[in-house]
Amino acid sequence: MSLDHLVYAVPDLEEGVAAFAERTGVRPVKGGSHPGGTANYLVGLGPTAYLEIIGPDPEVEGARPRAFGLETLTEARLAAWAIRPEDLDATVERARRRGYDPGEVHPLSRRTPDGTLLEWRLTRRDDPAAIRPVPFLIDWGATAHTRRLGAAAAHPGRLRRRHARRRGTARRPRRGRRRPRRRGGARGRAEGRPRHPERKGGAGMSSLREYLSQKAGGAAGQA
Repeated sequence: MSLDHLVYAVPDLEEGVAAFAERTGVRPVKGGSHPGGTANYLVGLGPTAYLEIIGPDPEVEGARPRAFGLETLTEARLAAWAIRPEDLDATVERARRRGYDPGEVHPLSRRTPDGTLLEWRLTRRDDPAAIRPVPFLIDWGATAHTRRLGAAAAHPGRLRRRHARRRGTARRPRRGRRRPRRRGGARGRAEGRPRHPERKGGAGMSSLREYLSQKAGGAAGQA
C-alpha cells in the first residue's frame, strides 16, 4: 500500500494553476477532463505519486460539480488524498470487517488531451462533497504511472533545476569549461568539513512543500 496522489481543489481551474505555478515555480501539466464536469492538472511528486489540481472543467459551461466540495468552494484547499493498495477489493473487505466502511468501489475515467481514455476504480462515500481526513482507495489496473501522468511524470530534479534558474541561481558550468577552484579544497575536507554543507532539496520542491503545508493548515482550520 502506498500514496497515489494528493487532491488540491480550486474554485477556478485556470486561475488556480496559474497561482500554483507563480508560488512554486512548478508548472502543472494538463491532465484531462472527467465525465462529472471536472478537469485536472498534474504535478509529479516522485516515481509513483503526484499532486492533482482539480476544479470545474473550464470547457463545460456552467459546470458546478459537487466532488470535493467544488460546488461551494471559494478558495483553494487540500481536499483529499488517495492510497493505492495491492488489492483494492480485499482491502475494502478487510476494512469493513474491522469496523470501517471506505465506501463502494466505482469505475471512473478521464480523457487526456491526446484523446487517450484512462480508466480506474476507487472507493466513494455517499456524499462526494464531504471533506474527510481518511484517504480513499484507488486501483489503476494495468495503467502505468507514466501513462496516467504524461509529461508530469518528469523527474523532480528537472523541476528543481528549472526553478533554480528562474530565481537567478547560476547554472552549472558546461562541459569543457574549467571549474573555479574551491577555497579550502582538500584542506577543508581533511579537517572534516562536508564537501557540500548546504546542499539539500531544490528550491522548486521546497517551495512546493511550503505551499502545500500552508494550504493543509488552512484546510484543517475549515474542517
